[in-house]
Amino acid sequence: QELADSGKVNVGQTIVFGYFSQNGIQLTEDKRIIDCLKDVAEVIEMANGTKITATQLLNHFMFPPKTQQTFVSKLSGGEKRRLYLLMVLMKNPNFLILDEPTNDLDLLTLNKLEEFLMDFQGCLVIVSHDRYFIDKLTNHLFVFEGNGEVKDEYYSYSEFRQKQLTEKKNVKAMLSGEKITAKTSKKEAKISYKDKYEYEQLIREIEAIEEEKNQLEANLMNQNLTFEELQELSIKMDILIKTLEIKTDRWIELDELM
Repeated sequence: QELADSGKVNVGQTIVFGYFSQNGIQLTEDKRIIDCLKDVAEVIEMANGTKITATQLLNHFMFPPKTQQTFVSKLSGGEKRRLYLLMVLMKNPNFLILDEPTNDLDLLTLNKLEEFLMDFQGCLVIVSHDRYFIDKLTNHLFVFEGNGEVKDEYYSYSEFRQKQLTEKKNVKAMLSGEKITAKTSKKEAKISYKDKYEYEQLIREIEAIEEEKNQLEANLMNQNLTFEELQELSIKMDILIKTLEIKTDRWIELDELM
Protein backbone atom coordinates (compact mmCIF):
# COMPACT_ATOMS: atom_id res chain seq x y z
CA GLN A 1 0.00 0.00 0.00
CA GLU A 2 2.92 2.33 0.73
CA LEU A 3 4.50 3.75 -2.43
CA ALA A 4 8.25 3.27 -2.85
CA ASP A 5 10.37 6.40 -2.21
CA SER A 6 12.52 5.40 -5.19
CA GLY A 7 12.99 2.54 -7.61
CA LYS A 8 10.22 0.20 -8.67
CA VAL A 9 8.34 -2.68 -7.03
CA ASN A 10 7.57 -5.52 -9.43
CA VAL A 11 4.82 -7.94 -8.43
CA GLY A 12 4.68 -11.25 -10.28
CA GLN A 13 1.57 -11.94 -12.33
CA THR A 14 0.79 -15.09 -10.35
CA ILE A 15 1.03 -13.43 -6.92
CA VAL A 16 -2.24 -13.32 -4.96
CA PHE A 17 -1.94 -11.25 -1.78
CA GLY A 18 -3.99 -11.97 1.31
CA TYR A 19 -3.77 -9.19 3.90
CA PHE A 20 -5.20 -9.57 7.41
CA SER A 21 -5.08 -6.05 8.81
CA GLN A 22 -5.34 -4.94 12.43
CA ASN A 23 -8.04 -2.49 11.34
CA GLY A 24 -10.23 -5.16 9.77
CA ILE A 25 -12.89 -4.34 7.18
CA GLN A 26 -16.44 -3.04 7.25
CA LEU A 27 -18.73 -6.08 6.92
CA THR A 28 -22.23 -5.81 5.45
CA GLU A 29 -24.50 -6.24 8.46
CA ASP A 30 -27.56 -7.51 6.55
CA LYS A 31 -25.64 -10.29 4.79
CA ARG A 32 -25.48 -13.92 5.92
CA ILE A 33 -22.15 -15.47 6.99
CA ILE A 34 -22.06 -18.00 4.14
CA ASP A 35 -22.80 -15.29 1.56
CA CYS A 36 -19.87 -13.16 2.78
CA LEU A 37 -17.52 -16.01 1.92
CA LYS A 38 -19.22 -16.98 -1.33
CA ASP A 39 -18.88 -13.38 -2.51
CA VAL A 40 -15.10 -13.98 -2.36
CA ALA A 41 -15.15 -17.54 -3.77
CA GLU A 42 -17.26 -20.67 -3.50
CA VAL A 43 -14.38 -23.16 -3.74
CA ILE A 44 -10.60 -22.84 -3.32
CA GLU A 45 -7.95 -25.34 -4.38
CA MET A 46 -5.11 -26.00 -1.94
CA ALA A 47 -1.48 -26.55 -2.94
CA ASN A 48 -1.85 -30.33 -2.49
CA GLY A 49 -4.74 -30.40 -4.98
CA THR A 50 -7.58 -30.80 -2.48
CA LYS A 51 -10.56 -28.47 -2.78
CA ILE A 52 -12.28 -26.66 0.09
CA THR A 53 -15.73 -25.15 -0.18
CA ALA A 54 -16.84 -22.03 1.67
CA THR A 55 -19.03 -24.22 3.88
CA GLN A 56 -16.11 -26.53 4.76
CA LEU A 57 -13.83 -23.62 5.64
CA LEU A 58 -16.51 -22.08 7.87
CA ASN A 59 -17.06 -25.43 9.56
CA HIS A 60 -13.31 -25.84 10.19
CA PHE A 61 -13.21 -22.43 11.86
CA MET A 62 -16.16 -23.19 14.16
CA PHE A 63 -19.04 -21.77 12.14
CA PRO A 64 -21.11 -25.01 11.95
CA PRO A 65 -23.76 -25.37 9.22
CA LYS A 66 -26.62 -24.31 11.50
CA THR A 67 -24.95 -20.92 12.15
CA GLN A 68 -23.79 -20.21 8.59
CA GLN A 69 -27.15 -18.67 7.71
CA THR A 70 -26.83 -16.17 10.59
CA PHE A 71 -26.75 -12.48 9.67
CA VAL A 72 -23.50 -10.60 10.30
CA SER A 73 -25.38 -8.14 12.53
CA LYS A 74 -25.94 -10.98 15.05
CA LEU A 75 -22.21 -11.77 15.42
CA SER A 76 -20.00 -10.70 18.32
CA GLY A 77 -16.85 -8.63 17.71
CA GLY A 78 -14.65 -11.74 17.94
CA GLU A 79 -16.86 -13.66 15.50
CA LYS A 80 -16.72 -10.79 13.00
CA ARG A 81 -12.93 -10.79 13.31
CA ARG A 82 -12.93 -14.54 12.62
CA LEU A 83 -15.19 -14.09 9.60
CA TYR A 84 -12.87 -11.39 8.24
CA LEU A 85 -9.95 -13.82 8.57
CA LEU A 86 -11.86 -16.43 6.57
CA MET A 87 -12.63 -13.91 3.84
CA VAL A 88 -8.87 -13.28 3.54
CA LEU A 89 -8.15 -17.04 3.39
CA MET A 90 -10.97 -17.60 0.90
CA LYS A 91 -9.06 -15.48 -1.62
CA ASN A 92 -6.66 -18.46 -1.68
CA PRO A 93 -3.56 -16.23 -1.47
CA ASN A 94 -0.07 -17.51 -2.15
CA PHE A 95 1.42 -14.51 -0.30
CA LEU A 96 -0.32 -14.13 3.06
CA ILE A 97 0.37 -11.21 5.42
CA LEU A 98 -0.97 -11.44 8.98
CA ASP A 99 -0.69 -8.24 11.03
CA GLU A 100 -1.01 -9.04 14.76
CA PRO A 101 -3.41 -11.97 14.20
CA THR A 102 -3.35 -13.01 17.86
CA ASN A 103 -4.66 -9.67 19.15
CA ASP A 104 -8.41 -10.19 18.85
CA LEU A 105 -8.83 -13.85 17.93
CA ASP A 106 -9.79 -16.31 20.66
CA LEU A 107 -7.56 -19.27 21.47
CA LEU A 108 -9.79 -21.82 19.72
CA THR A 109 -9.61 -19.80 16.49
CA LEU A 110 -5.84 -19.44 16.82
CA ASN A 111 -5.45 -23.21 17.19
CA LYS A 112 -7.50 -23.72 14.04
CA LEU A 113 -5.49 -21.03 12.24
CA GLU A 114 -2.17 -22.65 13.24
CA GLU A 115 -3.48 -25.99 11.99
CA PHE A 116 -4.50 -24.41 8.66
CA LEU A 117 -1.23 -22.52 8.23
CA MET A 118 0.95 -25.58 8.92
CA ASP A 119 -0.22 -26.84 5.50
CA PHE A 120 0.01 -23.45 3.78
CA GLN A 121 2.47 -23.70 0.87
CA GLY A 122 2.83 -20.02 0.00
CA CYS A 123 4.85 -17.17 1.51
CA LEU A 124 3.65 -16.31 5.01
CA VAL A 125 4.62 -12.99 6.63
CA ILE A 126 3.63 -12.48 10.28
CA VAL A 127 3.92 -9.31 12.34
CA SER A 128 3.38 -10.37 15.95
CA HIS A 129 4.43 -9.97 19.57
CA ASP A 130 3.33 -13.55 20.31
CA ARG A 131 6.59 -15.53 20.51
CA TYR A 132 4.87 -18.93 20.60
CA PHE A 133 2.79 -18.23 17.50
CA ILE A 134 5.81 -17.13 15.46
CA ASP A 135 7.98 -19.94 16.85
CA LYS A 136 5.48 -22.49 15.60
CA LEU A 137 4.98 -21.06 12.11
CA THR A 138 8.15 -19.24 11.04
CA ASN A 139 11.86 -19.93 10.53
CA HIS A 140 13.03 -16.58 9.16
CA LEU A 141 13.20 -13.27 11.05
CA PHE A 142 13.63 -9.67 9.90
CA VAL A 143 15.50 -8.06 12.80
CA PHE A 144 15.25 -4.27 12.86
CA GLU A 145 18.52 -3.00 14.35
CA GLY A 146 17.69 0.71 14.04
CA ASN A 147 19.06 3.39 11.68
CA GLY A 148 17.54 1.60 8.68
CA GLU A 149 19.48 -1.62 9.23
CA VAL A 150 17.48 -4.85 8.85
CA LYS A 151 19.12 -8.25 9.30
CA ASP A 152 17.99 -11.61 7.93
CA GLU A 153 18.11 -14.31 10.61
CA TYR A 154 17.12 -17.89 9.78
CA TYR A 155 16.05 -18.95 13.26
CA SER A 156 12.89 -19.29 15.29
CA TYR A 157 12.40 -16.36 17.68
CA SER A 158 13.39 -18.45 20.72
CA GLU A 159 16.57 -19.66 18.98
CA PHE A 160 17.40 -16.08 18.01
CA ARG A 161 16.87 -14.89 21.61
CA GLN A 162 19.19 -17.62 22.88
CA LYS A 163 21.76 -16.67 20.21
CA GLN A 164 21.66 -13.07 21.46
CA LEU A 165 22.34 -14.19 25.04
CA THR A 166 25.22 -16.40 23.88
CA GLU A 167 26.77 -13.55 21.87
CA LYS A 168 26.48 -11.25 24.88
CA LYS A 169 28.38 -13.79 27.00
CA ASN A 170 31.04 -14.19 24.28
CA VAL A 171 31.61 -10.43 24.19
CA LYS A 172 32.16 -10.44 27.95
CA ALA A 173 34.60 -13.35 27.57
CA MET A 174 36.72 -11.24 25.16
CA LEU A 175 37.60 -8.81 27.96
CA SER A 176 41.07 -9.05 29.51
CA GLY A 177 41.63 -11.90 31.97
CA GLU A 178 42.19 -9.51 34.87
CA LYS A 179 38.94 -7.65 34.25
CA ILE A 180 37.01 -10.88 33.83
CA THR A 181 38.28 -12.19 37.16
CA ALA A 182 37.42 -8.95 38.93
CA LYS A 183 33.95 -8.70 37.42
CA THR A 184 33.16 -12.37 37.89
CA SER A 185 34.09 -12.43 41.57
CA LYS A 186 32.05 -9.26 42.18
CA LYS A 187 29.10 -10.67 40.26
CA GLU A 188 29.25 -14.05 41.96
CA ALA A 189 29.01 -12.30 45.28
CA LYS A 190 25.61 -10.95 44.18
CA ILE A 191 24.26 -14.36 43.13
CA SER A 192 22.54 -15.95 46.09
CA TYR A 193 21.99 -19.63 46.70
CA LYS A 194 18.27 -18.90 46.30
CA ASP A 195 18.89 -17.48 42.78
CA LYS A 196 20.91 -20.54 41.76
CA TYR A 197 18.26 -22.89 43.13
CA GLU A 198 15.46 -20.98 41.34
CA TYR A 199 17.46 -21.01 38.08
CA GLU A 200 17.84 -24.80 38.18
CA GLN A 201 14.21 -25.31 39.16
CA LEU A 202 12.98 -23.08 36.34
CA ILE A 203 14.79 -25.20 33.74
CA ARG A 204 12.92 -28.29 34.97
CA GLU A 205 9.60 -26.44 35.23
CA ILE A 206 9.88 -24.97 31.71
CA GLU A 207 10.66 -28.40 30.25
CA ALA A 208 7.65 -29.91 32.07
CA ILE A 209 5.34 -27.11 30.87
CA GLU A 210 6.60 -27.50 27.29
CA GLU A 211 5.79 -31.23 27.43
CA GLU A 212 2.32 -30.51 28.83
CA LYS A 213 1.78 -27.85 26.15
CA ASN A 214 2.74 -30.30 23.39
CA GLN A 215 0.30 -32.87 24.79
CA LEU A 216 -2.50 -30.29 24.96
CA GLU A 217 -1.82 -29.26 21.35
CA ALA A 218 -2.09 -32.90 20.29
CA ASN A 219 -5.38 -33.25 22.20
CA LEU A 220 -6.77 -30.10 20.54
CA MET A 221 -6.29 -31.72 17.13
CA ASN A 222 -8.77 -34.45 18.04
CA GLN A 223 -11.68 -34.03 15.62
CA ASN A 224 -14.08 -35.89 17.94
CA LEU A 225 -14.00 -33.35 20.77
CA THR A 226 -17.19 -31.51 21.64
CA PHE A 227 -17.23 -27.70 21.66
CA GLU A 228 -17.29 -27.73 25.50
CA GLU A 229 -14.23 -30.03 25.63
CA LEU A 230 -12.41 -27.82 23.11
CA GLN A 231 -13.23 -24.76 25.18
CA GLU A 232 -11.96 -26.38 28.38
CA LEU A 233 -8.69 -27.45 26.73
CA SER A 234 -8.26 -23.98 25.22
CA ILE A 235 -8.61 -22.31 28.63
CA LYS A 236 -5.95 -24.68 30.01
CA MET A 237 -3.71 -23.87 27.04
CA ASP A 238 -4.14 -20.14 27.59
CA ILE A 239 -3.11 -20.46 31.26
CA LEU A 240 -0.19 -22.68 30.30
CA ILE A 241 1.13 -20.23 27.68
CA LYS A 242 0.96 -17.29 30.10
CA THR A 243 2.71 -19.32 32.82
CA LEU A 244 5.40 -20.39 30.35
CA GLU A 245 5.98 -16.80 29.27
CA ILE A 246 6.39 -15.58 32.87
CA LYS A 247 8.79 -18.40 33.76
CA THR A 248 10.80 -17.99 30.54
CA ASP A 249 11.22 -14.24 31.16
CA ARG A 250 12.40 -14.96 34.71
CA TRP A 251 14.82 -17.64 33.46
CA ILE A 252 16.29 -15.15 30.94
CA GLU A 253 16.82 -12.63 33.77
CA LEU A 254 18.61 -15.22 35.91
CA ASP A 255 20.58 -16.57 32.94
CA GLU A 256 21.97 -13.09 32.24
CA LEU A 257 22.82 -12.71 35.94
CA MET A 258 24.61 -16.08 35.95
